[in-house]
Amino acid sequence: MQRSLHIEPDKCTGCLQCEMACSYENYGMFNPAKSRIKVFEFHQTGAKVPYTCTQCDEAWCLHACPVEAIRIDLTSGAKVVRDDLCVGCKVCTIACPFGTVNYVQTTGKVQKCDLCYDNVAGPACASACPTGAITYVDADWTGLDRMRQWAAKLGNQATA
Repeated sequence: MQRSLHIEPDKCTGCLQCEMACSYENYGMFNPAKSRIKVFEFHQTGAKVPYTCTQCDEAWCLHACPVEAIRIDLTSGAKVVRDDLCVGCKVCTIACPFGTVNYVQTTGKVQKCDLCYDNVAGPACASACPTGAITYVDADWTGLDRMRQWAAKLGNQATA
């Protein structure tokens, strides 16, 4: 069963524990600048929203990569960047419509969320989130839930 991150922005307090856990999981240090998940703050409203790679079915980053350095992990379904193959051309960063594939200057490679595919406990960000704003759930469930939410919103709007 494939799983994905489910983010509920209204539960986020902006504590940055997800960013800290991600950077520690991937780099062995607490450094939000190295995190593959970011918490965006809307200054006018004060709302905080965690965002990261959504592991798109379309996977434009994967299809755009000229050296096939982004592969699908068969266990998690995550689109994973193979550092040994990545040449740092940044084509995937342009192809990603959400801006969640990032070039890392120090390595000359790109990075994106891989759902901590090699961590038995699942994504570090979800484990570290104290409010449940980030959870790791059945991928089919999140898609169905999103569709129902959008359908409810669209169905409740007045027509002209």
